[in-house]
Amino acid sequence: MGPGDLEEVLSQLPWDTVPELISKVESGEDAGVYLLDKDTALVQTLDFFPPIVNDPYTFGQVAAANALSDIYAMGARPITALNLVAFPCSLGLDVLAEILSGGHDKVRESGAVIVGGHTIDDEEPKYGLSVTGLVNPKEMTTIDGARPGDVLVLTKPVGTGILATALKAKFIGDGDMAAAIESMRTLNREAALLFSSHGVTTCTDVTGFGLGGHLFEMVRAGGVAAELWAVEVPLFDGTLEMGRMGMMPAGLYRNREYVGDAVRVDGSCDPTLFDCLFDPQTSGGLLGSVGEKNAGALLDALRGGPCPEASAVGRIVEGEVKITICEEKKT
Repeated sequence: MGPGDLEEVLSQLPWDTVPELISKVESGEDAGVYLLDKDTALVQTLDFFPPIVNDPYTFGQVAAANALSDIYAMGARPITALNLVAFPCSLGLDVLAEILSGGHDKVRESGAVIVGGHTIDDEEPKYGLSVTGLVNPKEMTTIDGARPGDVLVLTKPVGTGILATALKAKFIGDGDMAAAIESMRTLNREAALLFSSHGVTTCTDVTGFGLGGHLFEMVRAGGVAAELWAVEVPLFDGTLEMGRMGMMPAGLYRNREYVGDAVRVDGSCDPTLFDCLFDPQTSGGLLGSVGEKNAGALLDALRGGPCPEASAVGRIVEGEVKITICEEKKT
């Protein structure tokens, strides 16, 4: 579901407010946060979707990494997970076993444990997880802490939605998506630890709303504006080529519509590159804002470790809630 449709539905619902609930649905936080005591909060999230790659085991890994990502975006540690499965049994139970095996192995890699799950018979396979984590509220990263002068750091390239669309249309094969697949099944755990140790105070993971959509939620929550330097945004090989061939997922256009007049282009920007900024991602990277004095050290640590393609993609500025897309970095 697109972000605009989701907001319309949520606006019609009542939401509980209790002292222990320290997250708000309307703020766009990546996960729900419930205070257990002054030093411990429960962090909860879930995510599931249809196959984005052809190999069942890899699909299980990608889906699990994607669900775990919200926990890492909050600076939390995952502890338990529940499988969420919709599956047509006619497809073969060995296929389902491979999907679940991929998910299990990725959850185990995270340090969490699968404690059960739920399955239904469905025409289209879908898989994901409900994940629970723990965090000290004083160390939690939220979506509303961006301040003018902060540098925006992105840990993974963009383009999984466009490439997955091209894969389904058989314009490319699994081999052409090798780098994107490896990225999608890579946990954001190590990146989150580096964010925490380098003073990142605002964080979200880049998933279905695209880079532009998630950045919009960040600046709206913080009451600030942002510059996004288009040419500094890392893209997976083939993304621009497939985009220019029309391999754009429907979610991309919904994301652009969601941001609407809150985004403007300063000067010129390649139209396809502009579209890539709203490409819905699966198991994308972390987007964080960090003080300028810490940005260089954070980027060095990311690039020398878990995120070789990490990049400074913009900055937070003063002004009304708006994203200004500049083709090049502004000095």
